[in-house]
Amino acid sequence: MSTSKTIKSALISVFHKDGLEPIVKKLNELNVTIYSTGGTERFIKDLGVNVIPVEDVTSYPSILGGRVKTLHPKVFGGILNRQDHEGDVAELAEYNIPQIDLVIVDLYPFEKTVASGASEQDIVEKIDIGGISLIRAAAKNFKDTFIVSSMEQYDEFLEVISKNNGETTLAQRKKFAAKSFNVSSHYDTAIFNYFNEDEVVLKTSEQNSKVLRYGENPHQKGYFFGDLEAMFDKLHGKELSYNNLLDVDAAVNLIEEFKGEAPTFAILKHNNACGFAQRDTIKQAYIDALAGDPVSAFGGILIANTEIDADTSNEIHSLFCEVVIAPSFSEEALTILKGKKNRIILVQKEVALPKTTVRTCLNGTLVQDKDNITDKLEDLKYVTNHKPSESELDDLLFASKLCKNTKSNTIILVKNKQLLAGGTGQTSRIDALNQAIEKANSFGFDLNGAVMASDAFFPFPDCVEIADKAGVKSVIQPGGSIKDQLSIDYCNENDLSMVMTGTRHFKH
Repeated sequence: MSTSKTIKSALISVFHKDGLEPIVKKLNELNVTIYSTGGTERFIKDLGVNVIPVEDVTSYPSILGGRVKTLHPKVFGGILNRQDHEGDVAELAEYNIPQIDLVIVDLYPFEKTVASGASEQDIVEKIDIGGISLIRAAAKNFKDTFIVSSMEQYDEFLEVISKNNGETTLAQRKKFAAKSFNVSSHYDTAIFNYFNEDEVVLKTSEQNSKVLRYGENPHQKGYFFGDLEAMFDKLHGKELSYNNLLDVDAAVNLIEEFKGEAPTFAILKHNNACGFAQRDTIKQAYIDALAGDPVSAFGGILIANTEIDADTSNEIHSLFCEVVIAPSFSEEALTILKGKKNRIILVQKEVALPKTTVRTCLNGTLVQDKDNITDKLEDLKYVTNHKPSESELDDLLFASKLCKNTKSNTIILVKNKQLLAGGTGQTSRIDALNQAIEKANSFGFDLNGAVMASDAFFPFPDCVEIADKAGVKSVIQPGGSIKDQLSIDYCNENDLSMVMTGTRHFKH
């Protein structure tokens, strides 16, 4: 038996009518019998095309304010019958059920309604019942029925029927069935996640996907699932890579800590800040951020919390960097930065960031709340005899925000709201501190009067002793060690100040 089928009848019931007109006209040209409901039926009639109301088939009107229109055996029998099954064919004739070869559906916009801030009543009314049932029925019976389940598929479907005069292959029908189950599962996931308040269940579905040049390394395939256009306006440069995206994510999360503050500039490499400064102008913030580690800045990701102007762009332009991100750029700044054809320029939009983090682990998935605590002045516990000065407090909180966004184990050294150096991703806190001190010294920074931030407590006083001998005068750390007093005692004996936040900021 041939697996090719010629479409002779169609049921069309869609929310979005955009792009539907050429399909209706092509079906009419192919002498396809069209059945429809409600607004779609009126749309087809207005095109001057004959259409049979579903009510004429079911002998039942649309009821309950339109909630029930297509949910009827004469509709679903026409879709689900097996045309090579003698019993099914006989029952179609017995009950006067029309054969339906094609179903076109576009579901109520549930997600858009939720995103619009609509009332619960309006959101619930946008849960499609008939449409989702039609999709599942037609997709299940793909051997005989063609299903178009979204307006995004209109163009591709029109091409199929136009090329072959309404004839479809089994492969085409199965392909569109797969698309349909993707649509229906995504739709149900969105509904569940809207209603769910108590179940600890991981249900994710992302329709937008992008094939990346490669993954972390050239031999690995890479994909991004998400809506980058909602997050950024890309103004220039090559496509973002897998590693670019990881660095951009780290940059966005870091700069979020300094939203609304004085001009702040960060330079990141491998997800960690290698340069960071806050100044009266964004140009000076960039210059001082770059001074923190001009070697690592090569090929880095740059991000600012305020508009980048021409003067700043002139400074940036001499540096090879992968990505530059800011809430806006002056026209002259853009002209300068576009001088490097591959440099990626992104305007960051006001978009809420996810509240959870998700990553694969072993043969499963780890999910956690995002670390959404930013250490504040009112959180601090003053544990030493000597109290930090006002400027030291500013630097301590500045360093704490940086520390929170740096790979553990980490130590951050800051002076005058400038990152002097960081020890990142070390297996011991002493190694992290020694790395930071050595790095700061290698770039000529004077650590006298600097402050130190740690992402976790000090189990022994060795770190504060090493920091003291390097010139550090104040320390911020979460506390919580059974031997906290040893570090406190050292600070008291050597005229250092220390504050504790009560919040650990591990980042693995």
